[in-house]
Parts: sequence; C-alpha cells; structure tokens
Amino acid sequence: MVTKKRTSNIWWIWLAAAIAVAVVFYLVHLATRTRVPIRIATVVRGELKSTTATNGRVEPQVNYEAHSPFPGTIKQLYVREGDKVPEGKVLLSMDDTDVKTRIATALAALRNAQSSYDSTMKGGTQEERLSLSSDLAKAQVDRDQAQRDVNALQKLQLTGAASANEVAAAQQRLAADDASLQSLQQRKTQRYDEGDVARAKSVFAEAQAGYSAALELLKESNPRAPFAGTVYSLPVSRTEYVQQGDKLLQMADLTKMQVRGYFDEPEIGKLQMGQPITIEWDAQRNKVWHGHVARVPSTIITYGTRNVGEVLVTLDDADGALLPATNVRITVTIANENNALNIPREALHTEAGQDYVYRVEKDVLHRVVVKIGNINLTQVEITSGLKEGDVVALGSTNGQPIGNRVAVVPIQ
Repeated sequence: MVTKKRTSNIWWIWLAAAIAVAVVFYLVHLATRTRVPIRIATVVRGELKSTTATNGRVEPQVNYEAHSPFPGTIKQLYVREGDKVPEGKVLLSMDDTDVKTRIATALAALRNAQSSYDSTMKGGTQEERLSLSSDLAKAQVDRDQAQRDVNALQKLQLTGAASANEVAAAQQRLAADDASLQSLQQRKTQRYDEGDVARAKSVFAEAQAGYSAALELLKESNPRAPFAGTVYSLPVSRTEYVQQGDKLLQMADLTKMQVRGYFDEPEIGKLQMGQPITIEWDAQRNKVWHGHVARVPSTIITYGTRNVGEVLVTLDDADGALLPATNVRITVTIANENNALNIPREALHTEAGQDYVYRVEKDVLHRVVVKIGNINLTQVEITSGLKEGDVVALGSTNGQPIGNRVAVVPIQ
C-alpha cells in the first residue's frame, strides 16, 4: 500500500517538473526571440497624379495624297521629299497627251449637245424657225384673204349676185386655211414634247459631265499643293510608269498633328475630353510633346490581340519633328489632386472585395477598413477610414497578430 502511494507521488512530481520546464522554456523563448520589425508610413496630404500609358501613332490633321488618275509616265518632279511648299505650287506632272485629246473630244461633244438642247428648247434651229415664221406669215395672209372672200360672197348672195354653192366653196377654203394656220402655230409652240426635251437635257448633262471629268483628269495629272505644308513621302521617280490609283505623293502641315492612341478596354471609362497627355518618341528620348484628348472612344475594336478604344489626341506643341506614321508612347493624366489624403500603395490590402490597412497605434496593429479614390503606381488616395498623421504598416506584417505590440521601422 505504501509502495503504490510512493509511485503515484513520483508520477505527479515528474508531471509538475515537465510543466515547469515547459513554462520556463516558453518564457525564455519570449524573452530571447528576435522580433522582425514592421515598416511603417504616415498618412499625409499631397499631390497625387494618376496616369495611364499606351502606344499610339502620329497622323496629320490635314493630309493630302496625290494618286495617279490614269496609267502613264511621270514627266517631271518639281519637289523632293522633305521640301516645304507653298499653297498652289505644282508638285509633279504626268504625260497628259492622251488627256488633252480626250478634252478636245469631250468639248466637241459638249458643244453639239448644247446646240441640240438649245434648239429643242427654242423649237428648232434658227433656219427651221425662220422657215416656220415665213410659212406662218403666208398662212395668215391666205386665211385673212379667205375670210374676206367669204364676207364678200355672203353680201353678194343677199342681192342674188352669188350662188349658195359659191359661198359654201369659199367657206371650205376658209376652213382649210384656218386649219393650216393652227397647225403651223402649234408646230411653233409645241414642236417638241416633254420626252424630247428630257432626252436633249440628259444628253447635254452627260456631255457636261464628260467634259468636266476630262478637265479633272488634266488637273489630277498636274497636282498642286492644296495648302502650305511639307512633302513627307514621294515614292515615284521621273520617267517611272505608274498604274491608275498608284500613290504619287503625300504632304501635310506638320505643325498640325494628332496622335491616334489605343487604350485597353478597362481604361476607357477613365478617359475624358480635354485630359492632358504627354507624347514620347524613342528616336528623341530627351524630348516630350504635349497634347490633350480631343475625342474619346465610341466603340471597341480589335487591335492585334487587344480589345482597344481609339482616342484622338491633339498635339498642342507640334513643331514638325514628329513625322506621320511615327509610333509613339502616350501618357494621359487621369486625375491630379493637389491635396489628396494618401498612403503608399503597398500599405493597401484587399480581401473579398473589401479594402483595408493595418494602422499602427502605440506599436499595436489594428485592422481598419478604408475607402479609396485615385490610384497610381506608388500612391493610393484615402477618402475615409484614416486621417492625416495616422501610421500604417507597409507590405507584410511578418505574421504579427492583430493587437500585439510590434517593432516598427519608419520608411525613409
């Protein structure tokens, strides 16, 4: 009995000793463990600029392209690529011999059609009108004479000096002369019906169009500068044979340029008219051009493997250095707050659609839900949840539990 009691006491002694050792070990661990410090930052007010960048392509606002109006040979070039030309200057000329022949043929056809149309509208040619007028005058004289004969015979019939047959014969001649006169009068006023007039008018209009087209060919074969600008593309040479529609020359006013930017679909909703934009070109790395959004996207298009919206950017300081079709990088300022309450972006955490930060108060971590505004690569605007001067933890909390005292290291 005494042995059993002694054995039970030994077990209890060993258990108490084990517990004591564990407690001592834990206390030593807490006292000697290395605490990884947490980086912190202060909530401040300051400038917060939010931007987004993409690629774009330079194009002139006012562009002119000359195309070959017909297959032919380049007779002469009056400019070179890069030349600045005044408005109205002849840029090049093509062999226009065939065109001039076509103009002469079209002019002859136009004159014939015009003469025919004029004759139709006036009731015939001048010779026909003179002949008809003569016939009308004679018919009028004959009709008047027949009327006088009828009147005289009717008076003689009353005295018995003329028979009824003579009067009837005179009346028949009067009726015939009257019908002949009316027919000639109708020919004078209604010689051509509406269909005749419409056909003559159509032929005249077609001849006019043919002549105008021939003149336009001559003009296009000797193109002139429609405005003052710079010749930036001249892909043809003297004596070269070109096909109809081939591009002969391109010119533009390089001081009036725009950029067509391609923004990814998620960014389109942030774009607004008038937003400032900077333009950079790899060929001139130390130079920046400025502009503003002139037109926001109205639809989504496929650009390579991307779904993008096209944005037109007007350059405010175009100086002729940016050439058409140049590929550039454009950056648009989405927002620019001068007194925004903000924190470093790495202090923001998001979980299940909720934004929060770890606020540090007296070296103790507190999880705080916040609402955010504008964001850029390094900063986040805070609209609620924090105040100026609050301290927040950056990045990872190194496994430190909420509510525990932690070591902190302010960022430089």
